[in-house]
Amino acid sequence: QVQLVESGGGSVQAGGSLRLSCAVSGLTSELTYSMYYMAWFRQAPGGEREGVALIDGAGMPTYADSVKGRFTISRDNAKNTLYLDMNSLKPEDTAMYYCAADSLWWRLRPKYKYWGQGTQVTVSS
Repeated sequence: QVQLVESGGGSVQAGGSLRLSCAVSGLTSELTYSMYYMAWFRQAPGGEREGVALIDGAGMPTYADSVKGRFTISRDNAKNTLYLDMNSLKPEDTAMYYCAADSLWWRLRPKYKYWGQGTQVTVSS
């Protein structure tokens, strides 16, 4: 069973930075980490789950317009780990952040097969 565990959330002031990590385990030899599309989503209280960024196995990123130029997604295929570097944080970035994985292409739609439990990011003004 594939498991995803996020870490790195916290509370920062507007303009600050955070780095989120997502460790992936339970992979099989048939489907290695590099074969998965990995993504970050976020969900604010009362809101829908929103795709933030995704990265394919070769490292090609895609970003939501709301975070372009501020967030950077990356992956370390040797460590089975996904990262999200968040800079110039705004209060509207406050949300629970989730990592997600799937061997199928869903772009930024919340249809990924595997999900982590989430890590809270709070940005104060």
